Amino acid sequence: MNKTSKEIAVKILKANNYKLTKQRQSLLNILANHEDRYMELTELDQLMRQEYPKMSYNTIYRNIKEFSEIGIVEENQNENDGKTEVKLDCNERHTHHHHFICNNCGKVWELQMCPLSFFSEQLPGAEITGHHFELYGLCADCKQLMGEK
Repeated sequence: MNKTSKEIAVKILKANNYKLTKQRQSLLNILANHEDRYMELTELDQLMRQEYPKMSYNTIYRNIKEFSEIGIVEENQNENDGKTEVKLDCNERHTHHHHFICNNCGKVWELQMCPLSFFSEQLPGAEITGHHFELYGLCADCKQLMGEK
């Protein structure tokens, strides 16, 4: 049986000696409910404040920073406005991969092919120590909707 992203996140939290507080549980629930797309931190903040109106801005952002550091969430800089977006990290469930992100609806598709070997061939003798590769554009649904207008 495959574990869900949320179950994996809880396991990672506990393995890193973090308590599963009500607030962290809520944060994971929100991220799990939107796991097919990146969420802007401001949207995540608004959703958390609906449940915890007195929760501080810093508490939400500190938890996201900790989640990122231990591998629960992956961060992305929005190509259009540079704002930080997050989603549950899917690397625990899948092999190394990259994403296509729709600029209109924000939905994310996993791409299984990694272009690193292509670039390695163009840099003989170089040592590549890391990479980040995302594709942006319009998904088929959004492209069709925009074509109909």
